[in-house]
Amino acid sequence: MEASFPPPSGNRMSEFLRTRFSKFREINEKYRTPRIKTTKAVSIALLMLRLYLFLLIGILFFKFITTILMP
Repeated sequence: MEASFPPPSGNRMSEFLRTRFSKFREINEKYRTPRIKTTKAVSIALLMLRLYLFLLIGILFFKFITTILMP
């Protein structure tokens, strides 16, 4: 008696991913435009926080690279 295996699940996986990504697209479309108005001061504060975040990531990356390259 031969053992029967289930058919390859590639089709089911691609369908699963397609539905998940379509849900992401739907959510992104819904929140594409902001619903609240921000003042100029709030916009500047958010920009400064974003720049600070990039600076911290840059320092972390620099430290990682210099640690790897040190003998």
